[in-house]
Amino acid sequence: MTLTNGTSASHTAGTPKCFPSVTPGDTFWQNEKDELHDHRSTEQLPEHSDIVIVGAGYAGVSTAYHLVKDHGHAKKSITILEARGACSGATGRNGGHCRPDFYGHIPTYMDRAGARAGAEIAEFEIATLRAMKKLIQEENIDCDFTLARSIDVWCNADAAKKAKAVYDRMLAEKFEYMEDVIFYEGEKAEGICGVKGAKACASFTAGTMWPYKFIMHLVRLVLAAGVNLQTHTPVTAVKPDPQGGYTVTTSRGTTHATKVVYANNAYVSGVLPQYKKNIIPCKGICCRITVPEGAKAPLLNNSYINRTEDNTLSYLIPRSDGSIVVGGAAAVFRSSESQWYDNVDDSILIESAKDYYTDYMQKTYNGWEESGAKVDQIWSGVMGYSYDSNPHIGVVPGEQDQFILAGFNGHGMPVIWLSSKGLAKIVMDDLKFEETGLPRLFETTQFRIDRALSGKVEDGDILGSGKFAATRP
Repeated sequence: MTLTNGTSASHTAGTPKCFPSVTPGDTFWQNEKDELHDHRSTEQLPEHSDIVIVGAGYAGVSTAYHLVKDHGHAKKSITILEARGACSGATGRNGGHCRPDFYGHIPTYMDRAGARAGAEIAEFEIATLRAMKKLIQEENIDCDFTLARSIDVWCNADAAKKAKAVYDRMLAEKFEYMEDVIFYEGEKAEGICGVKGAKACASFTAGTMWPYKFIMHLVRLVLAAGVNLQTHTPVTAVKPDPQGGYTVTTSRGTTHATKVVYANNAYVSGVLPQYKKNIIPCKGICCRITVPEGAKAPLLNNSYINRTEDNTLSYLIPRSDGSIVVGGAAAVFRSSESQWYDNVDDSILIESAKDYYTDYMQKTYNGWEESGAKVDQIWSGVMGYSYDSNPHIGVVPGEQDQFILAGFNGHGMPVIWLSSKGLAKIVMDDLKFEETGLPRLFETTQFRIDRALSGKVEDGDILGSGKFAATRP
């Protein structure tokens, strides 16, 4: 078993609270670093770029891709500034699950802004998954992408009953996408999902992938299109230049930008302090489980969201090499607040949950009792949780030529690709947010900023918990 040494702390020593840890722990996805992981296109920072993107993760690289691929005729100079290696943040540390939200949190959005607003988000995420599949095929991206069924499982009887009520509510709204969902109750549920003690389960279409390989292929494409990438170059400040545009200060000096895109997710308040209470860094935990060499484990064809009898949630994907990647367990460490809440240290594990996945497959799945499955590698990651559970996308309120794409609540995989496409239209074409096709609840606004700044942390409605949870599938 590979473990990251150390015990929990609020942040890495010597590292500002909302800036990435200098030494992230190892993850399975990045055991073999891509040759571009620590790439710098030029020895020195460019003196000027038309567009500077802060962050070389999923959001930043995807935005760059759309800027050069969808708007290449504009021929703008683009620089990406990354605090660590490319894709070293949440995307390179997640569970490899690209799973749209068909119904889980949609009722919350419906209650907040109406049925259509809720449906917009579900339909947008489904469209994002399809767009990613198309992209991966067209660009011939080798990232182990699969499109299969994902199974939601409830082992608590009351939770199963509530889940069925949500399912029925979605059906009553006659949302077309719900035709892809099948719900099972009672004795047949365990037989269908294979999870011990299942009281109900539902299945629908989702994707799995190797996220790091996906992003690094996009990095290769944007570099070929002329984008300048500067890794290990944390941005510490962005200030208006008296002559126009912005002076962007980094650990390696300054550069000038006409426009700035903040795509640094959990760390955005480090350079945009107005988002301090809007997007909070929250740690999660994920691991890889393997069986002994020569052993055969029962085949899993589906990805999963499992909820135990005590309602501890885990997300899981099977891999073609026979291993399992599983993460979550937020309920286990939620009370250990200092270990995960407002914590940017992904160099160490969450101490109170590091042993949770020992014997997980044996305890959870029928037929795995004698498999010998064990945790091969375990890691942590830092996600950006927004106060109201929706990402912040669009023009930074009160600012000119500054844009944000952040706060994905551990749910960025089925959101970011088309969100970055919409943001690129705003940046390049000066489109209004409502003209982009992005869900209305995703727009960053002064109202949302003020609500979080004036509200109590406990009032935040992330996952409906009344408190920031540490993991969302």
